[in-house]
Amino acid sequence: MIAEAVTGIMDYRKKFFVDPAEALQLRKLDPGYKGDHEEEEAAKEETEHYRAKLGHQQALLYAERKHSVLVVLQALDAGGKDGTVNHVFSALNPQGTTVVGFKQPSPAELAHDFLWRVHPHAPGRGEVAIFNRSHYEDVLVTRVHKLIDKAAWTARYKRIREFEAGLADNGTTILKFFLHISKEEQLARFAERLEDPKRNWKISESDYTERALWDDYIAAFEDAMNATSTSEAPWYVIPSNHKWFRNLAVSQIMADTMESLGMAFPKPSVDLDEIRRKYHVAVEQEHGHKR
Repeated sequence: MIAEAVTGIMDYRKKFFVDPAEALQLRKLDPGYKGDHEEEEAAKEETEHYRAKLGHQQALLYAERKHSVLVVLQALDAGGKDGTVNHVFSALNPQGTTVVGFKQPSPAELAHDFLWRVHPHAPGRGEVAIFNRSHYEDVLVTRVHKLIDKAAWTARYKRIREFEAGLADNGTTILKFFLHISKEEQLARFAERLEDPKRNWKISESDYTERALWDDYIAAFEDAMNATSTSEAPWYVIPSNHKWFRNLAVSQIMADTMESLGMAFPKPSVDLDEIRRKYHVAVEQEHGHKR
């Protein structure tokens, strides 16, 4: 029923892909976009279809051990990175999944090149890794706060492309999502954090100081995505004012991309006829003992 409902649905991989040949202008992209979905419940039903598909594809990934998947989540404060992990990627088996949050670098991390702290968390074959913030912080926060100059962040774009190309050469499929919210939506979510005791812990003194730098962050995101969106490591701008639409778009892109890998369960490494024979012998012996 659900599969029939989603047949012919818009391909969000095409719609939200950041084409490096076109200058990205986030102000021209509606963060409140929700496609043809007027009913939240209908969108949630489709999301569950893709979550189920995602769970199946992860099982194939884990069993086959030929590929890995890296998901990068970036957004302005309150953009929904944690919510995406909770509502989309909870469909994954924790046994084959890691979630890593990259905060302000430690003194040890600052003593190394900016990719040093990231590479050890890249997924091995059969694994899914989710970066909640990522190596892109080093061309976003550092740029906005004038810790590096244009020459430095431009050089880092090149290093990032090379890093991601190296992961792709080793069988890693990379999906990078920018969760696009409006300035008004951000303020509304800040208000929710103040009013809801279960969200108070998310309040940070930096929320409003960073908000004052909104335009600088938008420019930094636009340049970074334009410079690093490639066929092997694409960026997607996901309209995220409506959390339910965000979940639908991310789950569809993730599930369909994994399906395109053409994975299958590996053939057994044992002689099944021999194993069946041993099984029947064991059953007969067990029945004999009971008699």
